[in-house]
Amino acid sequence: MLKTLRVGALALTISLGVVAAAAITGPGAQAAAAAGPTVNIDNFVFGPEAITVPVGTTVTWVNRDDIPHTVVANDKSFKSKVMDTDERFSFTFTKPGEFGYFCSLHPHMVGKVIVKAA
Repeated sequence: MLKTLRVGALALTISLGVVAAAAITGPGAQAAAAAGPTVNIDNFVFGPEAITVPVGTTVTWVNRDDIPHTVVANDKSFKSKVMDTDERFSFTFTKPGEFGYFCSLHPHMVGKVIVKAA
């Protein structure tokens, strides 16, 4: 019986280790590793309104407002779905340039990502 308990405890320990490893290396870890600058959407404003990043940077927009918003590039190179409170949208900028964007639900809301060559 003691041998059975030891084997069961070992199996449980190994199972928990596998679960912990999956949690550390799962999609959340990749998102955390790829975390870059954040633009908050709050009170009908993108903040900061303009952000400068190097090529290859992933920018994340987070809707902190209590109403839906979108993020749409002026040149249509990126477009979020309608985001409710606390929802996120991320985009990786792979080429230099200035990328103006707006909220399609509230077009007076504008922002800009300036991407510099590395």
